[in-house]
Amino acid sequence: MQITGGSIALQQPDLFLRWLNKYGAEKIILGADSHHRRIATHGWQQSSEVDVIDFIADYAGKGVRYTICTDISKDGMLEGPSLDLYKEILEKTDLHLIASGGITSVADLHALQQLGCEGAIIGKAIYEGKIKLNELQEFL
Repeated sequence: MQITGGSIALQQPDLFLRWLNKYGAEKIILGADSHHRRIATHGWQQSSEVDVIDFIADYAGKGVRYTICTDISKDGMLEGPSLDLYKEILEKTDLHLIASGGITSVADLHALQQLGCEGAIIGKAIYEGKIKLNELQEFL
């Protein structure tokens, strides 16, 4: 089992790092929800001044191996993922990245895969029929 910590990683970094050290980098995923490159917390209700790239890179240097990064400005908008953001994360860290927000098509999944993303979170595109389940099965 893996768990994701986002707001807690920003607000209580010592606790997050204790979890990381106690349970291991295979079990603890860094959640990095961002809005215009700033970390959002409390279920996206609050924004910080912390840059998402700096946040992720800092934790990568402390032993985090997995991160889920959601660009909340794109989440549910069906406008395509933030490829530039994810590319920058992958260039600056060696983390396993799961991308979230804006994924609209199987072509988006191919683009994320080509960048080096480990996975993607898809929601609205499936239930609105933008990505058909048979297309997803073929992609996988």
